[in-house]
Amino acid sequence: MTTFSRGQRVIGAATHYVENQPPWRVDVNEYALNAPLVAAVDAFGAGWADESLRDVGARVGSADFQRDAELANVHTPTLQAHDRWGFRLDEVEYDPSYHRVIAEALAHGAHTSAWADPRPGAHVARAATFMLFAQVEPGHACPVSMTHAAVASIADSPWVADEWLPRLLAREYDPRLTTEQKSSALIGMAMTEKQGGSDVRAGTTLGVSMGGHAYQLTGHKWFCSAPMSDGFLVLAQTHRGGKDEGLSCLFVPRMLPHGMRNVFRLQRLKDKLGNRSNASAEVEFDGTVGFVLGEPGRGVRTIIEMVQRTRLDCVLGTAAGMRQSVAEAVWHARGREAFGALLVDQPAMTGVLADLAVDTEAATLTGLRLAQLFEAEASDRDVALRRLATPISKYWVCKRGPQHAYEALECLGGNGYTEGFPLARRYREQPVMAIWEGSGNVIALDVLRALTRDPDSADAFADELTVTAGASALLDRHVERALGLLTSLRGADAGEAQSQARRLTESLAVAFQASLMLRHAPSLDAEVFIAARLGEDRGSQYGVLPVGTDAAAIVARH
Repeated sequence: MTTFSRGQRVIGAATHYVENQPPWRVDVNEYALNAPLVAAVDAFGAGWADESLRDVGARVGSADFQRDAELANVHTPTLQAHDRWGFRLDEVEYDPSYHRVIAEALAHGAHTSAWADPRPGAHVARAATFMLFAQVEPGHACPVSMTHAAVASIADSPWVADEWLPRLLAREYDPRLTTEQKSSALIGMAMTEKQGGSDVRAGTTLGVSMGGHAYQLTGHKWFCSAPMSDGFLVLAQTHRGGKDEGLSCLFVPRMLPHGMRNVFRLQRLKDKLGNRSNASAEVEFDGTVGFVLGEPGRGVRTIIEMVQRTRLDCVLGTAAGMRQSVAEAVWHARGREAFGALLVDQPAMTGVLADLAVDTEAATLTGLRLAQLFEAEASDRDVALRRLATPISKYWVCKRGPQHAYEALECLGGNGYTEGFPLARRYREQPVMAIWEGSGNVIALDVLRALTRDPDSADAFADELTVTAGASALLDRHVERALGLLTSLRGADAGEAQSQARRLTESLAVAFQASLMLRHAPSLDAEVFIAARLGEDRGSQYGVLPVGTDAAAIVARH
């Protein structure tokens, strides 16, 4: 045993040196480095936005922004139901990092720039901006998306739109609930109830007419997204003069005229798997004032265009998460050696990375093609196509997200499973995109509903696929089978159609993505995507690519 006298200093030696670890992936331009996104933005008519998107890419790739993204998820929102004297507050407190993140997103128009400046390509540019912010911090994207989508439901109701639309289109951010008139606003949603969930027609929240467009609400909502928003879209069973009007959509502001707070009782915040930076609450209404949007009793019709747009953002958000996953996995593989070589140069790893990359590119093309269908100048064919293509894409892309995130996480080994790296957070985040705005069965049934109620949507979708007819024998055979199934289910009884709804949706989604890849991706990426998903020797997991694939070339592009 070694002994030391009092005051004797012990000179410590390093136990080891940290090496063979890639540097932090910070201070990068997330747009400039994302070649598939840059190409897609140009292909779908928003090349004019390149400079502003590069500015956004540099901002979200900075060390400061990435640190804020981490802090916003570590220091999660807290509910302040009452003040120190017992008066109700019904406020949610966020970490300052969250406010900085969302302020940047609004300043760059990630919410409503496409509405504020409806030039050709505006929705594609806005979609790309949204993706860049959601790639690094996804939680704030929820109120950003809802604000974007709510414009479609509010615009035709001037008794709300005249006051609120200018605030929704503003780029300032003011998180306060204040008696002062704010120049900007964010919108949330409160649709589902305990007993109904996705079956919103089962809601029991009651709205009694106060005269004019105003109603007084009594009831609850089981999920209220972004509860510190300035206004909310709420569904309620409305009554006027003792007569039932049916399910209506109402606009519920947090603040009433003359500085009064609307009744908006936050019961608790949800303890969610992911999406931790963004609060979701349970709320009760007791004499809460709301203003009907659209026609009373036509609530579902009023929100349908909003729902289409939030579903689009689910696709965009998932694609953004896929990009983060690929970027982090490739970065790690290029800076880490094992068994005498860089991971990125080892064929087993290169194959996994390449497969993740082409799936990301397909999701990116899908999201931006959908965004193009929502442009102000969209044709009747575009409108018909988006009615079917949006739920198809939402179903498929969002279901790919969690497995994609897991496979990328695994590329980092044990590091990927720790909260010190962003992919653990991403893995917990991706499932929400598949659940929000309709989980798998709801979306698949909506595909059937679109085919029944809007026959033009099926014709438009088939036309979309004919653009690449003859370019790939594999895809041609798949399209023939998928459209054949579509035709057979249109004449089937309800039970048979529902039992095959997922099969149909998946088949159409892969056909849509493969066609987009043939049109807009490099031929290598497109051919590998099609063979790996439709070929006879396709695998069940990522990394099973056709023999002879130049996986290194694919990875280099990403």
